[in-house]
Amino acid sequence: MAYAIVKTGGKQYRVSEGDVVDVEKLEAEVGDQATLDQVLFYSDGSAANIGDPVIEGASVTASVVDQVRAKKVTAFKLKRRKGYHKTKGHRRQMTRLKIESISA
Repeated sequence: MAYAIVKTGGKQYRVSEGDVVDVEKLEAEVGDQATLDQVLFYSDGSAANIGDPVIEGASVTASVVDQVRAKKVTAFKLKRRKGYHKTKGHRRQMTRLKIESISA
């Protein structure tokens, strides 16, 4: 089972062919092809290839399935016995990708 670890949006994801992952928003339309070229690690099941920091010439091709919003995150501040409390929340913009191929 071949897999790779890619970096996008400041985060790292372990992906295999056929996986569907949610990553930080990419500027792409639904149905477009996205190429993730920051491959940090690649393994084909028998041998591993570790980047320094990235593997030269390696890339992961994915198709954009949807542009979605993540679950709501709530931040709650409280100062006890002062009557102060504040609630603030947000939802991140995410891009859902289906991994098509990994080339190393």
